[in-house]
Amino acid sequence: MQTATEGARKGYLPALLTNNQLKILAMAAMTADHVGLQLLPQYDILRIIGRLAFPIFAYMIAEGCRYTRNRKKYLLTLAVMAALFQLVYFVAMDSLYQGIFVTFTLSVSLIFAIDLAREKKSAPAVLTAVGVFAVIFAACVLLPAVWTGTDFAVDYDLWGVLLPVAVYYAPGRLWKLAGTAVCLVLLSLTWGMPQWYSLLALIPLACYNGQRGKWRMKNLFYIYYPAHLVAIYLLDMLL
Repeated sequence: MQTATEGARKGYLPALLTNNQLKILAMAAMTADHVGLQLLPQYDILRIIGRLAFPIFAYMIAEGCRYTRNRKKYLLTLAVMAALFQLVYFVAMDSLYQGIFVTFTLSVSLIFAIDLAREKKSAPAVLTAVGVFAVIFAACVLLPAVWTGTDFAVDYDLWGVLLPVAVYYAPGRLWKLAGTAVCLVLLSLTWGMPQWYSLLALIPLACYNGQRGKWRMKNLFYIYYPAHLVAIYLLDMLL
């Protein structure tokens, strides 16, 4: 399979950004989005900038699934973060809305289940993969339709969960971008504006060179995500 760097040398796409740089860009966009949501709702540009965050993080989740040395630890870390955040969110906000860590936990669970089915080629493994997808479909589509009196929903819905899956199984760099674009279009058709601006994330993703970068930033997002939310909410209280 042709690597991103080889593709760049042949002039297909400019491979300029590392995994680390894309994550920093996504965190900056995410921060702008949350500031716009909580502190400065009158500035639509902050929410537009924020649309870049999810596609980049989703793409990097697929990369993490491919290159992690410990799949159980990778999935467990996401699941624990999801459980902690949902507990805090429910207690603090009395909300059943399922955040981004739940979305990515479902994505990674499906990827690993499909990989297991492809490797084992046994009925239990195949049924496990089918079962994981059934749980995802129920959580993203059926339960929100049934629990109409609550705010229950999975962040970025079914197409958001499937975006890392599409990236992971795409055979090459251009196909990964195409899969990302298709999922973002389907998501935007449901969510409407300003979600269409998420397609702008294809520009920095097209510049991804497939390299991690010099720094080990494996756990930065897990630390930064709660820290920046706490900072924003404290600032909101002070103001």
